[in-house]
Amino acid sequence: MTGWLDALERLAGSRAKAGLTRQLRPRPAADFVVDLAGNDYLGLSVHPAVLEGSAQFLAAYGLGATGSRLVRGSTEAHAALESALADWLGAPAALVFSSGYLANLAAVRGLTAVCDLIVSDAYNHASLIDGCKISGARTIVAPHNDPAAVAAVLDAHPGQTALVVTESVFSVDGDLAPLAALHEVTSARGALLLVDDAHALGILGPAGAGGVHAAGLAGREDVIVTATLSKSLGGAGGVVAGPARFIEHLIDTGRTFIYDTALPPAVAGGVQAAIGIAQAADDRRAILAARGAQIVSRLGAAGFAVPPPAAAVLSVVAPGPEAAVAWAADCRDRGVAVGCFRPPSTPDGSSRLRLTLNAGVADEAFAHALDVIVECAP
Repeated sequence: MTGWLDALERLAGSRAKAGLTRQLRPRPAADFVVDLAGNDYLGLSVHPAVLEGSAQFLAAYGLGATGSRLVRGSTEAHAALESALADWLGAPAALVFSSGYLANLAAVRGLTAVCDLIVSDAYNHASLIDGCKISGARTIVAPHNDPAAVAAVLDAHPGQTALVVTESVFSVDGDLAPLAALHEVTSARGALLLVDDAHALGILGPAGAGGVHAAGLAGREDVIVTATLSKSLGGAGGVVAGPARFIEHLIDTGRTFIYDTALPPAVAGGVQAAIGIAQAADDRRAILAARGAQIVSRLGAAGFAVPPPAAAVLSVVAPGPEAAVAWAADCRDRGVAVGCFRPPSTPDGSSRLRLTLNAGVADEAFAHALDVIVECAP
């Protein structure tokens, strides 16, 4: 009966030869590493007001939600958070999930109740890709950030109701999708546009309302927005925002909503506090913009081509997966945490060192981290 374990061992060996082995590294609470790997862009995960907002609901409701949203898991904290998110995103309604991954699965699958064709950007996040797969709808992968290619696909399938799926700021390279141009394509052809705003929420748009808002598409009936609450807001969970009828459809039919234990009320309360801070955080957003330019300048002077970031994500191409792992490990040994992205996380098959900006990192520590990255380069 060990044959299946032997098969797994052979697969593990193949991954090791390709430099694709992954490891968990638990970090202590007193972690003094300079964080250029996490997604706490605005530094709100440890903000006193966020912690206080969470503590109030922790004392009131306890550790967990104790059930799914439709059983016992919906609380006043969830309702208040959904209202705040809808207002911020400029959407008629919003629905909170326990993760951004589950929100994307529900949104894509829910939209295929009325769409029989999906056009998905080649660089989309795994959660969007998996949403396309489980939806059962025909999916065509379009070249990255190419509205003309999307238009060609839609024109080649007349009479079909289509869904175009994209991120606003892409999670690996940090580049910005041409949302306004994509919407011109979809609206002219009766298609819907789903935008994962995970890496733009809190960073782009008025009061940090996200990439969809920045593109002038907030509140459009044919635009659905998803986002995670674990990046700029420093918490956990996910959201789908759009027309009220679609949100009602997800409540009735969304399997990752109906059958999943709800987001803990304490997390919902902390995230709601974070929204208020993020909306007024133009100073923190200015820090991120300045640091993005600083990375481009410092690494550019060292010979690395780093495109200016659209938000708070940048990546540097590594010679290969083994080199990327070694580069990240050397940085970590010198007190700097950076992201190491290898296939299948990188859709084009190349490996990257991914750098993320955090307004909570001190200026001196940030400058030192850039020196370390250059000195540890393969």
